Amino acid sequence: MTIFLAVVLGALLSVLYRLFITPRRTARWVEESFVAAEYGLVPREELDPRRSGPPPAPYRLKEMQAVADAAWEGQWEVAEAYVEAAGKDWDERWSRIELLQQVACEDDAWLDAWRAARPGNCDAATLHAGLMVHRAWEIRGAEYADKVPLDRMNRFRAMLPAAIMEARQAALLDPENPGPWVVMVTAARGAQYDHDEFQPLWDGLVARAPYHYAGHWQGLQYRCAKWFGSDTLMTRFAEQAVRKAPPGSPLAGMHLHALDELVKRSGPSALPTGRAARKLLEEVAASLAWVAPDNERLPALRHLLAHHMMRVKMYAAALEQFRLIGPWCGAEPWREDGNPVVAFEIARGTAAKLSGAPLAP
Repeated sequence: MTIFLAVVLGALLSVLYRLFITPRRTARWVEESFVAAEYGLVPREELDPRRSGPPPAPYRLKEMQAVADAAWEGQWEVAEAYVEAAGKDWDERWSRIELLQQVACEDDAWLDAWRAARPGNCDAATLHAGLMVHRAWEIRGAEYADKVPLDRMNRFRAMLPAAIMEARQAALLDPENPGPWVVMVTAARGAQYDHDEFQPLWDGLVARAPYHYAGHWQGLQYRCAKWFGSDTLMTRFAEQAVRKAPPGSPLAGMHLHALDELVKRSGPSALPTGRAARKLLEEVAASLAWVAPDNERLPALRHLLAHHMMRVKMYAAALEQFRLIGPWCGAEPWREDGNPVVAFEIARGTAAKLSGAPLAP
């Protein structure tokens, strides 16, 4: 019995050491001895907590501002041309619709003029339907359902059927365009569609754009436990997205979003560990390696990937992500404690220390 107790006590002390002593020692080493450049990382004084990644190229910023200014001046033709220039790159086309939605939130007179002049334009109709959903969600807010006052929830739900009808009409104007289906999939959660009602909308979306990033994010939300799914449904959906993501698509990032949902709902203890968890993160990393460096979604996904790699002790792989991230540290995993520079520095220093990586020349 004494031997048994000694073994149990030894195991317990080992766990406590790994949980408390080792992280403290590593954090102290990062603070006192870590030199980022020795591991191929940017110096701490160059870290920038204002953003998760580099800003858009100046020409993109100028283009977006020019489109917004033209719209507010009533030149809806500029907005129409801006969307059409994306062609059948449906992710890019949706990104441009989202920008125009922000513009319309400030002043939508130009959108009314566009729709009046081009009643058969699918993009204008999609933008209007999406704006209806956005305004409904503004009334609801981002809280969990039990925190939303009843009058706000009732107004929210009353606005959605008209938005879905508008999106259905938009879909008839261009049967190829997945945009209206993204709007419908988004609104379906708030409209309390059950699985039998939701599935045709999802099928309609993926038939037109099987790898649509924003559409999959909405599909993930529908399947999570706080809406109409479960942790199992959500994680299975996200894992399928990793496996089917084509080269160049950031779709594998759905797995990282699913992990975030698990943390928000049930805490870190709900996150998967072990060999299967590490293998999935390796697959995500391999998939993201094919994504264009200037993809606007990539930086935030790299931060999440590095964070979850650290959690399952994939220190060498996390270190590589930190090298790719560069100086940008204004991302969600590092903002929780209010000082993203410190959190980011400790994380990447820990990755350097525990990876066993050789010093850079």
